[in-house]
Amino acid sequence: MWTYHPELLATPVPRYTSYPTAADFGPLQDGAIERAIAGAEGDVSLYLHIPFCEKICYYCGCNTGASGKRARVETYLDALHQELATAASLLPAGARVRRVAFGGGSPNAIQPSEFLALVDALHAHFPLFATEWSIELDPRSLTPDWGPVLGEVGITRASMGVQTFAAHCQKAIGREQSLTMICRSVELLRRAGVTSLNFDLMYGLPHQSEADLEDSLEQTVKIGAERVAVFGYAHVPHLVPRQAMIPEDALPGAAARFAMAAQAHGFLAASGYEAIGFDHFALPHDPMARVTRGGTLRRNFQGFTDDQADVLIGLGATAISGFPGLLAQNEKHNGRYRQMSGEGRLSANHGIIRSPEDQRRGAVIEALLCRGEALLPGDLAAAAADRLTPFIDAGLASFDGARLAILPGGLPYARVIAALFDSYRAQTIRKFSSAI
Repeated sequence: MWTYHPELLATPVPRYTSYPTAADFGPLQDGAIERAIAGAEGDVSLYLHIPFCEKICYYCGCNTGASGKRARVETYLDALHQELATAASLLPAGARVRRVAFGGGSPNAIQPSEFLALVDALHAHFPLFATEWSIELDPRSLTPDWGPVLGEVGITRASMGVQTFAAHCQKAIGREQSLTMICRSVELLRRAGVTSLNFDLMYGLPHQSEADLEDSLEQTVKIGAERVAVFGYAHVPHLVPRQAMIPEDALPGAAARFAMAAQAHGFLAASGYEAIGFDHFALPHDPMARVTRGGTLRRNFQGFTDDQADVLIGLGATAISGFPGLLAQNEKHNGRYRQMSGEGRLSANHGIIRSPEDQRRGAVIEALLCRGEALLPGDLAAAAADRLTPFIDAGLASFDGARLAILPGGLPYARVIAALFDSYRAQTIRKFSSAI
């Protein structure tokens, strides 16, 4: 189905969950995030970051730590409560919070009562309006007492980090969880009212074969996850020291990774899932599939989304907020974050002001990744024409001088094609993950 052109995938590129990307952030002027929140209008989404896990996986590049030290968890949650109150006090009267997402780390690394306290604080401080609630979960720490809590809150969307069902791969990445454990967690979520369940799977794992991947895909389809994300493992131990626990010589090579990506796409498409971009899939009735068919799929810091809000406020250490004219990241260091929040200050002092040119290029990149095509302004079309030639000659894209389309065989090259419109890549040498 797909043809492997290694020379076109040789340069690592961003995942483009924002443009400019977080790699291009720098210091922000004091008051930038406060002014952005105060200027928010209409629908607003919230993301709450819980930087704790009961167990730390070797592969994970997220900002997370072990939840065993209760004092550290409790002081962090105190700071998060203060940040909620501070941010909410800045929102104008016309704003409405339509979505709330909990991520991490693992939100279920905290106690159910602590989670409920956060939800109560959101109701107390923010203008919630027909709000949709979602959460990321670790099945290893999803105890039975979470079921009634998720049901009480009204969680309808959940994502579980499954990664692989192959026991030898699980052991190699430090995430051992049985099929029985996954199925028990799914039953708990369904009883709680979750109607859109996502499984995160990975290819390119140590000792992983195509047979291992096929088994994981088969189990996922049998269990009935409405959404599936199939990510390529990014091995960057120089950036994520814990990945040194994974032996590099056990990782599949580039050609094998490409074959696995094609295998996953073909298997899920044949199983009735619709492709969402390159590496996400959804059953036809799921909202993500519906917005994709309708041409309104979006991309933000949470990846592909059916969320149409232009404002996403990130709460918690390292959380990123997105506004049309600003991208801002909270303090990464938990101690400094707790101190600033405790003083009633917002900690987003790192980010970038999005210029009109950034917004214009960002719209092209988002259109290519979400809809597979974009109408290019004249200057961007002229500048990209020569660089598009290898992709056109290989049958991966078509270009008529204005409309650029990624053809079906070009899906795995979508991020590379999108990167042609990233002006920051020409200025900054950064190490990103493999394009596939």
